[in-house]
Amino acid sequence: MLFRARSGTFLTFALAGLLTGVWVARMPALAGKFGTTEGEIGIVVLVWGLGAIAAMQALRGVMARAGSRTVLRAALPLTALSYAAVALAPTYGLLLAAVALFGMTFGITDIAMNAQGSVVEQAYRRSVMSGMHAGWCVGAMSGGLFGVATAAAGFGFTGTVLAAALLSLPAGLALGRTYLPDPAAPAAPGTGRRGRRMPAAVYLIGVLGFIAFMTEGSIADWSGLLLHDELGATEAVAAVGYPVFELAMLLGRLVGDRVRMRVGTRRLLTGAGLGTAAGMTVVVLAPNPAVAIAGFFVTGLVVCTVVPTTISLAGTAAPDRPAAAVAQVGAMGYGGLLLGPVVVGFLSDATSLRVGVGTVVVLALLIAAGARFVRFRPAPAVAVPAPAEAGDPNDTRPEPIAA
Repeated sequence: MLFRARSGTFLTFALAGLLTGVWVARMPALAGKFGTTEGEIGIVVLVWGLGAIAAMQALRGVMARAGSRTVLRAALPLTALSYAAVALAPTYGLLLAAVALFGMTFGITDIAMNAQGSVVEQAYRRSVMSGMHAGWCVGAMSGGLFGVATAAAGFGFTGTVLAAALLSLPAGLALGRTYLPDPAAPAAPGTGRRGRRMPAAVYLIGVLGFIAFMTEGSIADWSGLLLHDELGATEAVAAVGYPVFELAMLLGRLVGDRVRMRVGTRRLLTGAGLGTAAGMTVVVLAPNPAVAIAGFFVTGLVVCTVVPTTISLAGTAAPDRPAAAVAQVGAMGYGGLLLGPVVVGFLSDATSLRVGVGTVVVLALLIAAGARFVRFRPAPAVAVPAPAEAGDPNDTRPEPIAA
């Protein structure tokens, strides 16, 4: 049962990543379909992000009452349907409406799958969240390759996105059977506005998530321009920076749970912040594209653990409302994802692209410093399979997460 739930949640992350990968890879085809300018495409991306954040905040209470399994079973198929609406939108105005709907359903799916990952992690009684997020990397890379293949085959934006939506719909329905029910929440200690307020720890974790998302978004949007404009790389070489970063993120997340179990959560976050600062310092000071790309690889290898860890911590910071806490941290993270590239762009215009991207170094140091102030608590007890006898060589019981 646990392995099935873990596999199903991993595949849910992969499916969401695939939709995003196709969306990003075929963005030039979207511009070509509607003849839009870069500014109008920016509006499309902004509408998507704002839709996601609005849905995350508005449905936080629904998540707390209904639980991640119920919400995810509905949200994932609806995401596929809204994705099809984006593909079939005939005008730019209707495209914005469809993208807003897609952003809302995707945002709900995002927080629900993270909350379900937290449920699975609590059932395992050890860290598995980083492995779940590795599924996202697998899906995003696969979606990018799907986008490249369809472009090479001559498919336009409509055909590519519609095909991905039609493949995702039955997959989303099938995955709904694998999810675990949310554990029963203890009675809320208060009522009214005070009783509904999240603990301060949730918002501190959300700040770390905000900074981590801000860091990832800045690298995703500005790595190519840094390599091309500042370091003189060709367009082909400049395009390598982000895939290398994503590959490193995947590799890091595949081992991130083991590292967290071995060194503890606080040391992991501190090390990730310092490692990210070191990697991005190499990027900013790089004398040539090869050194900068190596810096992006190092950065991806260490920053990849921060977002899964913050989601994992959110699931235990509010034991009576874990799904709502994950939703709050997820919404704050998406805010950083939208704001980061804007801040880097503003500073780049005022100074230089190296200085703008250099803000990531400061953000990473804030992650390292902020880890000192996060209070850790063990995951709440949930029903798990009966343990093996002490001393049994076949005992595969997981160990608790180290703080």
